[in-house]
Amino acid sequence: MANASQKALIDFVRDRFGERPVVTNVDDIAPWLVDWRGRYHGAAPAILQPDSTEQVATIVGKAGELGVPLVPQGGNTSMVGGATPPADGSAVILSLRRMNRIRSLSAEDNLAIAEAGVILQTLHETAEASGRRFPLTLGARGSATIGGLVSTNAGGTQVLRHGTMRGLVAGVEAVLPDGAVHDGLAALKKDNRGYDLNQLLIGAEGTLGFITAATLRLVPAIARRAVAWVGLDHPRTALKLLREIEARSDAVESFEIIPGDSLALVLSAIPDTRAPLAGEYPWHVLIEAVGGEGDPNDPRALLESVLAEALEAGTIADAVIAASEAQATAFWKLRDSLSEAERSAGPAVQHDISVPVADMPDFMVDAAKRAEARFPGTHATAFGHLGDGNVHFHVRAPQGSQWDQWYAQEAETISRFVNDMVVAAGGSISAEHGIGQMKLRELERLGSPARLATLRAVKSALDPRNICNPGKLVALAPASRDT
Repeated sequence: MANASQKALIDFVRDRFGERPVVTNVDDIAPWLVDWRGRYHGAAPAILQPDSTEQVATIVGKAGELGVPLVPQGGNTSMVGGATPPADGSAVILSLRRMNRIRSLSAEDNLAIAEAGVILQTLHETAEASGRRFPLTLGARGSATIGGLVSTNAGGTQVLRHGTMRGLVAGVEAVLPDGAVHDGLAALKKDNRGYDLNQLLIGAEGTLGFITAATLRLVPAIARRAVAWVGLDHPRTALKLLREIEARSDAVESFEIIPGDSLALVLSAIPDTRAPLAGEYPWHVLIEAVGGEGDPNDPRALLESVLAEALEAGTIADAVIAASEAQATAFWKLRDSLSEAERSAGPAVQHDISVPVADMPDFMVDAAKRAEARFPGTHATAFGHLGDGNVHFHVRAPQGSQWDQWYAQEAETISRFVNDMVVAAGGSISAEHGIGQMKLRELERLGSPARLATLRAVKSALDPRNICNPGKLVALAPASRDT
């Protein structure tokens, strides 16, 4: 049930914009109160769904006057509870899904302006029709929206060549906590007017304002690509192989490392999958190299040359290059199905972490051994984007465990153990999923005093009433370091 301030905001939006921007039916709201993993359950009396920047600005300005917190949502695909409202019902959901227009797309300038509610796959398809592409993809591309991707500085499988969302955003439009509109969509090469507000908003998880549109960098469409699957003995060998390819060309976009037991899970749990190689190997690598129209370098010839030399030298055990697009797609299905297959094997505590690239191979092996020794009966696996140091580290429950009970008893302790190893390695407890509410206390525990003080100072200065996505990313009051 809405409190007086929330009711006043809801009535104001109805009076100003009609019924369509207001959702108060309990059944319609229910699906948006739970995070993608089903771990966080919130409450909200309404969803407000504006369809223009002007409507967003009006709503946010009024919410600020009334002191009503707003939780922004797009596709609700957050992996860390970043788009789930508080459980006490104190916030109203601000959905940007109706803002789903691609305002412009220039193949000549290699730029597109997309509103916050544009689904990533829609942008991919629109860019492709113009002979261009947006070089960021991930498993949730069919539901993740541009606003959420910008707000979380999303990564994905093409970071190796193109960088994270931060490097792909040329401009940002956002509504600030007081309702003012920041118009930073112009794709300026040089701009020395002080603090970069666009970069401040990217990765802020909606805690400093609400992104309504972004200018995004496009690249030429892929004319040729080669996708290879490699079996080898250790992640160190994989990194050596990557460095050998990089020394010859910058054509590699993806370099994914997968342990043999995780591949076995995919093959047993996911229909219509088959092993790319005849033998069984401790580790596998999925490589994609691409070339644009007019590019003199042939990505297939590149991989053939490097892999043949590696096989002859005994560096790798076996390799195959996809002979068709269908086979390339089948290789990628194995990688994209890892999380689904891991879930089918039982409950796990999952971590999205990063360490220095040079240290990633040994970390993947050693951290898994240490976790299994510290928590007997568990099984730890690590896979990820080797070229950018991003490790997806899962600690699976012992066989026969009761999921809710095991997770409640062990998850926090396991995460603290894993995060301590990450920090000791000079890494980050969040590589590409953000902090949200899942990692809030761990950031408070492990973050440097300088970083935490700065985060709080920026949040307090720009959003003193804590209107924007409260309880995410940064706590305005320090959490106890004993929790």
